[in-house]
Amino acid sequence: MQKNQTSYLTYGAMMIALFTVLLAMVVYVPLVGVIVSFIVPLPIAWFSAKFERKHALFITMISIVISFIIGGIAGIVFALLTAPIGFIIGDSIRNNRSKVYMLMASGIFLLLMTIAQYIVTIYMLNINLFKQFLELAEIYYEQVGKIMSSAGKLPEGYDEYVSQILLRIETIMPTYFIGTIFISAFIYLAINLPLLKKLKLDVPKFSKLMDFRLPKVVLWYYLIVSILSLFISYEIGSFGYMASANALLILRALLFIQGVSFIHYYFHVAGYPKWAAVLASFLAVPLFTFTIILGVFDLGFNLRGFIKGRHKK
Repeated sequence: MQKNQTSYLTYGAMMIALFTVLLAMVVYVPLVGVIVSFIVPLPIAWFSAKFERKHALFITMISIVISFIIGGIAGIVFALLTAPIGFIIGDSIRNNRSKVYMLMASGIFLLLMTIAQYIVTIYMLNINLFKQFLELAEIYYEQVGKIMSSAGKLPEGYDEYVSQILLRIETIMPTYFIGTIFISAFIYLAINLPLLKKLKLDVPKFSKLMDFRLPKVVLWYYLIVSILSLFISYEIGSFGYMASANALLILRALLFIQGVSFIHYYFHVAGYPKWAAVLASFLAVPLFTFTIILGVFDLGFNLRGFIKGRHKK
């Protein structure tokens, strides 16, 4: 017991020190910090994978407190994101969780923490980053309009066109925000898991893309939202309008991934080389609508079963 206690304290102190050094590089050495920022969770992740949860939580909290001493407000803001991410990764490894679980847990945490920090910046610092982004976009389009007008090439209805673009950006911003958060979580996993594997930890892997299958309920959600958007006219800029637009965008993105997964499955069953499936995946982007249709039919009518049965014959 005493040996375990000493081991936990020794390794904990080492990981806190390493976490602090990495965080200090992010705060005080901007150029190097951009790269280092993605491996800041590594020490906490390793410790959380090796030791009990209560010990890992304690080390995580101590790391966050020390980050404020070392890096001030910037340090603790960044530590509040990265230290818990390290804990989630390590705890998931220790409990043999899947990589999908790890991605969802990390993404949801980042989403909630980012929203909390965004609310704090609005009500305590009176800074609305989203509003400032829209104002900068509006100023940019105004300047472009003036340049085009002075050259006599301002298209008719330019102001109305710009208003529609800004409204569209404002409407679908939540979806892009969520997408960016989960992409960030994926990057953290993509960088830290291979490093943890080199440190002799048994890390999970994603299943092959061709094995990806959405729950069938996603198809029902898509049909319901699509039908409602056809028969219900939402006022532009209203909550219903924003909710419908973002729901459709998210569901279409999921069905697009389902379609790409089916393409990989078909190429595998047909015996085509992997590079052909990769090429087809790139071609699926400009053929976004067709790929979504593939995803809908695969999910609703089990195209994989048909393809598999046909190639067996």
